[in-house]
Amino acid sequence: MADDNGNVLETLAPGAVRRIHLLGVAGTGMGSFAGMLKAAGYEVTGSDENVYPPMSDMLQAWGIPVVTPYRPENLDAAKPDLAIIGNVIRRVNPEATEVRARRLPQMSFPAALGSLFLKQSHSVVVAGTHGKTTTSSLMAHVLVDAGKDPSFLVGGVTQNYAGNYRVGKGPHFVVEGDEYDTAYWDKGSKFLHYQPRTAILTSVEFDHADIFRDLPHYEATFEKFVRLIPPEGQLVVCAAYPNAVRIAGGTRGRVVTYVAREGAEADYTPRNVSFGAEGARFEVVERGTVLGTARMELTGLHNVENVLSVIAAARGLGLSFEEIAQGLASFRGVKRRQEVRGEPGGILVVDDFAHHPTAVRETIAALCQRFPERRLWAIFEPRSNTSRRNIHQEDYAHAFTGAARASLKVPERHDKVPSNEELDVPRLCEALKAQGIQADHAADVPSLLERVAREALRGDVLLVMSNGAFGGFIDKVLAALQARGGEG
Repeated sequence: MADDNGNVLETLAPGAVRRIHLLGVAGTGMGSFAGMLKAAGYEVTGSDENVYPPMSDMLQAWGIPVVTPYRPENLDAAKPDLAIIGNVIRRVNPEATEVRARRLPQMSFPAALGSLFLKQSHSVVVAGTHGKTTTSSLMAHVLVDAGKDPSFLVGGVTQNYAGNYRVGKGPHFVVEGDEYDTAYWDKGSKFLHYQPRTAILTSVEFDHADIFRDLPHYEATFEKFVRLIPPEGQLVVCAAYPNAVRIAGGTRGRVVTYVAREGAEADYTPRNVSFGAEGARFEVVERGTVLGTARMELTGLHNVENVLSVIAAARGLGLSFEEIAQGLASFRGVKRRQEVRGEPGGILVVDDFAHHPTAVRETIAALCQRFPERRLWAIFEPRSNTSRRNIHQEDYAHAFTGAARASLKVPERHDKVPSNEELDVPRLCEALKAQGIQADHAADVPSLLERVAREALRGDVLLVMSNGAFGGFIDKVLAALQARGGEG
């Protein structure tokens, strides 16, 4: 298709190109896809503006050359047969402009993934507002552990595989289905390219306020997604979200429900749930029949829900409960999802990606269950486009229950967020204080870091939540606590 967007391809046969160059290669999804392309035998290069760990380390380990910043002459060195354009790339990007000027064949990342990998596979897509990365990683691990040799591409670094992707020879391909937009020329959601045969819909709550007007607009993209599932496919949906169940009614496939509330109406529910320092265990009830006991290192009711969705989907793929339970027990989690980073001087530092108020609330609740005797100090950076806004002002005011202390970073001004729509962090702190939570805020990372490093006490759990690098906060606070010898 030739138009003012350049030589955009919607489909491409595997093996039709040899040299592939990715613009925006240091993003989690794009970087992982670059690694997957390299593993599949393509010659891969990339460019980006901001390149930092862990993705920078992984790209280097995979032998993928990355140049920075974006420049037209990057294409001279890469000599690509195909350019893959990440959704962070704007039309005015100098390198993207040059791709158009040279009429180089180009694709979006989702279209390329769909053409080069998913079309030939049984695509297992995990979609929803919350829990996508953990659920898709767990789904993939269960299939690997059961000997099904799947491929996968997920949005986080899995602890079992030290990476985001795997190229297998089995029929299944597990992919994290992101509802964010595809490319500057394609504003539809990425997951609309993923050709699902099995899908999990974890939740539907308003998010991504930069591209969706309101909840009905957001729900509409999931309605399109479920209609992609063929009649012989299955859709596993969380019954805790009535709107998700309603949306699931639009699929042609078989609908299976799950929920973490004991005794609730759903196809898959838990019984006798217990949490401890080692994680969680519970009995799995399938349509009224107890299948057996599930054990996992993960904790929190939201992760019980994630696990139930995987059990339901895996059962639909023909796995026995014994095969599934073995995979659950050996799953070690995902980096930046309740990841313990260190415990200098008896102060436990936990890294988590939570940014939506529901995710903040569930993550705090999970750690309170896991460490009930310890003081929890929540440190939060509202960095995503939605969390910077006052859309969830009241929801955040009730999201920190269980934390003894909360420290929030005031977001920098953002050109996409009007000043009258910004999250009011000082007002949020006052609302938290009214609930008995010791709350404070800072305009910059060094001030926050100095406060936490000085005032953290032996026995504290420091829960650091951000969907970005947070100015290197975790590494710096670990170093500072180590330097002070954990006194306090």
